[in-house]
Amino acid sequence: MRFPYSGQGKPLLRVALTLAELSLSTMLLLEAVSTAAGSNDVIVPIEFKRGHIMVPATVNGSNRVWLMLDTGFSITLIDPRLADLLELRPLGKTTIAGIAGEERADVFEGPTFDFGGASYTPRRLAVLSSERTKRPRRMEGVLGAGFFRRFIVEIDSKGRTIKLHEPKEYEYAGSGEMLPLKIRNSTPVIDAAINIPGRPSIRGQFEIDTGCDGGLCLGHDFVDANKLLQTGGPVQGGGRSGVGGDARTKVGSVPELQLGRFAVKKPEVNFFLQGSPVERGHAGHIGMEVLRQFRVIFDYSRERLILERPEEDGIREKKTEHK
Repeated sequence: MRFPYSGQGKPLLRVALTLAELSLSTMLLLEAVSTAAGSNDVIVPIEFKRGHIMVPATVNGSNRVWLMLDTGFSITLIDPRLADLLELRPLGKTTIAGIAGEERADVFEGPTFDFGGASYTPRRLAVLSSERTKRPRRMEGVLGAGFFRRFIVEIDSKGRTIKLHEPKEYEYAGSGEMLPLKIRNSTPVIDAAINIPGRPSIRGQFEIDTGCDGGLCLGHDFVDANKLLQTGGPVQGGGRSGVGGDARTKVGSVPELQLGRFAVKKPEVNFFLQGSPVERGHAGHIGMEVLRQFRVIFDYSRERLILERPEEDGIREKKTEHK
């Protein structure tokens, strides 16, 4: 399982507000949760904190919490102090892999999270003991793959909401681009391409990572094989940080990222100089800097990712007929 990380060199569990600020903000947002008319869909207001989607919820009927939405995380995670408060039943240990190493984590029986009437009870969740020694300014958890299996999740970054659909009742009637979605080791993967003038499209398999605040993160092998650092674009030193340490990168851009009939112009890229942020054989991952330009619907039950086109200057639509 992969651990979320930040381009600012700080593990994401220490990115958000103080617990007191979170509790007040969560209370206000939970009051704004609504149910879509004529359906069981639930609309939940979200906030963005340093590029990350923050979702308010209540846990076990009383405690109000903030949870980061992260498709790149295979298990729900909560702060160890919250686990203590909830008095969860221990189930054992697991290993969480990051971009530069691994860390052991305690596993507990999952509580029930409520999102304005839509509930999610993970069979288990993880707690990183190392977080006990960190400063107390943090969010209170991460929603990973199990949340996306429980609901069809529609993210409207521009409207600052997520909509939670019951999979059995959901019928899509829009005109968005439907991309086949493969789930590998609990992580969603799509086919996409990088377009560079004068060269054939460079195709690859890309993980979709809502826990990444960047645009594209490309593994070293993919970068080297396709000579992406020799394309002439300016780059500067960078880095990504997570469980196990840091990874050195060069930060630049590519001319175009092709997602079905949509093309995103000049997305920012972290070119990994060693290793990769994704599983072997994958090109890299697509983060929130790209995804928030669309309304995105994750439908794990039907193995598809749906992109709806907002009015954004950074996106163009291919004029060829989509089949």
